Amino acid sequence: MLTFAVVAATPWIVIPLIALWRARGDPSLGNESSSREDDCPKVSVVIPARNEGANIAACVQSILMSRYPAFEVLVVDDHSVDDTLAIARVMAGFDPRVTAIEAPPLPDGWFGKQWACDRGADQASGEILCFTDADTRHGRELMSRSVHRLRDRGLDFVSVLGRQVMLTFWERLLQPQVFAMLSMRFGGARQVNQSSRVIDKLANGQYMLLTRAAYDEVGGHAAVRDQVAEDLTLAQRLFEHGKRTELVEGRNFLSTRMYSSFGTLVRGWMKNIYAGGLRAVPFGSAGRALLPLVLLAGPLASILPPLVLILAAFGLVSNTWLVWSIITTIATVLWWIQVYVRAPVVGPTRALRFAALYPLGSLILLYIIVRAVIRGRRVEWRGREYVAG
Repeated sequence: MLTFAVVAATPWIVIPLIALWRARGDPSLGNESSSREDDCPKVSVVIPARNEGANIAACVQSILMSRYPAFEVLVVDDHSVDDTLAIARVMAGFDPRVTAIEAPPLPDGWFGKQWACDRGADQASGEILCFTDADTRHGRELMSRSVHRLRDRGLDFVSVLGRQVMLTFWERLLQPQVFAMLSMRFGGARQVNQSSRVIDKLANGQYMLLTRAAYDEVGGHAAVRDQVAEDLTLAQRLFEHGKRTELVEGRNFLSTRMYSSFGTLVRGWMKNIYAGGLRAVPFGSAGRALLPLVLLAGPLASILPPLVLILAAFGLVSNTWLVWSIITTIATVLWWIQVYVRAPVVGPTRALRFAALYPLGSLILLYIIVRAVIRGRRVEWRGREYVAG
């Protein structure tokens, strides 16, 4: 009985250990120089912004505080219905490094973000392009450190993993679960960088820095105009064209609050988790066909141990499965403890509380995945409907 229970529990013990091993030793921007100012190429920072009136001023201001000596900021308004464009124009009036751009009407077949990035790149004058989101906050050394890493290591593309700001209960509960699922698939930045497979390449659209030459050679955002995960797809396209790409940890230099409410959190991941995941599936058409089952397996595997434990408490399962449920529940809780401790959920005590509530997070994640799979390539975001390519 005990032997069978232990053997059956092995995946719940071994798979998290493998995930922890694969996530070790990420390269860090903290190891790069921040003070050298000789031969600094101009950087054009492009910010696509749709209804970002609450964020755009703080984002631009954080970039303007950068210690890097040569850069411009292009805010591209993507047909906002709030005061995003007005705020950008005011900031442009006070600082000549800032340009406010109103994007032309969205062409057929384009996602709004890609169109805004394309329009910004079209007017950019820098030798290096930086694409960043309006909900990011940039440290003073972020630009200099990322540019030095790009040039000193002979790279064509650098994307930075920043700190994820989580303020509400739902953000702190669900965001770490999604990031844990991504870690299960990709490992850490080191694993992404060392892989020789295109499908293993990953980028963080919150901050991408690349040479103008590489951007133009692969077709820029026009080449990924109909992709949900345009950042991942752009990194894969660059790698396919023989460009050197790198993902690097920079939590001390970049922060982002992706979603500020339960509704936007659910809608945001519903948009990305399936349609975007299709670009990162191995084994071709067979892998894409199995993707819904693979996505569902994660939250179901987390929910199953405590569910069986509850059934055992009512005498509805055998003693063998009671032992199995005890072992797997302990292993699963320990896994989520380390996930929440590593996530910015404000202290170990609160991390333990969220780890204890992980079944609730897994249920919500399961709901998001089911809805995303049902919608397929049809996605909705910020009032627009798209069909992903």
